[in-house]
Order: sequence, then C-alpha cells, then structure tokens
Amino acid sequence: METLNLFVRSIFIDNMVFAFFFGMCSYIAVSKSVKTAIGLGAAVVFVQTMTIPLNYLLNKYVLAPNALVEGVDLSFLSFIIFIAVIASFVQLVEMVVEKFSPSLYASLGIFLPLITTNCAVLGVAIMVVTKEFTFGGEAHMLNLGQSVVYAVASALGFGVAMVLFAGIREQLELVSVPKVFKGIPIALITAGILALAFMGFSGLV
Repeated sequence: METLNLFVRSIFIDNMVFAFFFGMCSYIAVSKSVKTAIGLGAAVVFVQTMTIPLNYLLNKYVLAPNALVEGVDLSFLSFIIFIAVIASFVQLVEMVVEKFSPSLYASLGIFLPLITTNCAVLGVAIMVVTKEFTFGGEAHMLNLGQSVVYAVASALGFGVAMVLFAGIREQLELVSVPKVFKGIPIALITAGILALAFMGFSGLV
C-alpha cells in the first residue's frame, strides 16, 4: 500500500513539473507536438529508471560518510558522480534515437543531450538520497525498492505533464488566439492552468 501511495503521489501530487518546477526549460521548449513530448518523456523514464537505483547504491556504498573507509566522507562528489552516471545513459539513448528515429532526434535537438543536466532527472537523484518522505506515516528515507518506484513514477509524471501540455498547445494552434497572447504567453497561461488542475489531486492519497 505504501508503494502504491508513493507511486500515485509522485505522478499526480508531487509532480516534478507542477509541484517542484523541475525541467521547465524542456517542458516549455519541447512541448510543441505530442510526438516530441512522448519521445522526450520516454527518454526521461528510461534514464531515470536506470540511473536512480545506480546512483542510490553509489551514494550508499561509496559516497556516504564511512561507506568505504572509516572517517572518509566522499559525499561532496555526489553531484559529479550523479551527472556522470546520467550522462552515460543519455549518450546511450541519444545513439539509439538517432539510429532508429532520425526525425525524433532532429525534433528533440539539443534537449536530448541536455537530459544530462535536466534538473528533473538530477533533482530526483538528489532527492532520493537526501529527502525524507512522509508517505505511510513518519518521515523516512527511501530504500532501494522505493527509490526505483519513485524514479519511474516521477518520470511518468514528467511525461504525463509534457504530453498533456503538448496536446493542448497543438489544439491552440487551430483556434483563434488574441495576437498579444500568441506563442509563449498563452503557453505559460496554459501551464499555470494545468498546474492548478493538478492541485486538485491533493488529498487523493
């Protein structure tokens, strides 16, 4: 039940985009078409699912104080190590997308390699090892299994936000929008309304 609670909260209530404002650059820039949004969302799901458990284990058994040697604290290297791990998997995703879907690769442009420093991906990696979660009772740190669930769910939440936003933006291209609101202004207004809509999920679990 706690795992289901964490999964649902991470997608709808503690959504990376709407609750923490992580990954806003990608959210605005790559959401002009549903196909591109799905592609980036899938890439983020894969990268987070692969890297969060690995970074969790590296932090626990290598970087944490006294993990390797008594009296040695390597936690100051966590940012560098986390980014290196993420970059490795992003490079793999980039090669696969370029090979099998050149059109999607061209659509994503610079934002595909920038997943390496996407604050949504890096933010989840840091939160998993530093934040105390309060689902299921008292505040506690996540274990390995819960970190995997959180990685998948938060990435799915990012993808859901991207696809919903992209779908609305595609429809907005077909309607008459006042000139002063065309482009980024109406996109930001839409993003704000979506964030308010997701607030309605508060109290769901």
